[in-house]
Amino acid sequence: MTIQTRQSLVLETPAASPEQTHRHYMNKLAVETDVADVRYDMQHGLNDFLLIDVRSEKAFTECHIPGAISLPSREISAETTAEFDKEQTIVVYCWGPACNGATKGAARLSGLGFKVKEMLGGMEYWRKEGNEVEGTLGEAAPIVG
Repeated sequence: MTIQTRQSLVLETPAASPEQTHRHYMNKLAVETDVADVRYDMQHGLNDFLLIDVRSEKAFTECHIPGAISLPSREISAETTAEFDKEQTIVVYCWGPACNGATKGAARLSGLGFKVKEMLGGMEYWRKEGNEVEGTLGEAAPIVG
């Protein structure tokens, strides 16, 4: 008779040291922000960052976050960002958690020498949290692309 012992899948790989864990999460916070933090800063006049919607121009025109500018991720280049201030942090967003457009945009912008944070949740969670939008369709716009 064989006795099976169960092994924890959680503990199969040992946890990192507190120092490694702290460094990991601080590094993560250095490149990410979320909808609530962006909204808070905007409400309190603390938006010293440039907010860029990296979705298509059509999606932006239909519905976007007030104050955002449109720069689709595929169009990010030295030429299209020539007037941006490299000292100003840029916050990018796309459709939502299932979209990697903001990740691509952040990669392109950081490759050009900009400080960038990705807004987790994107437009989907901006709207789910009841925040204001503007555009030709506004609230009637599709929530995902």
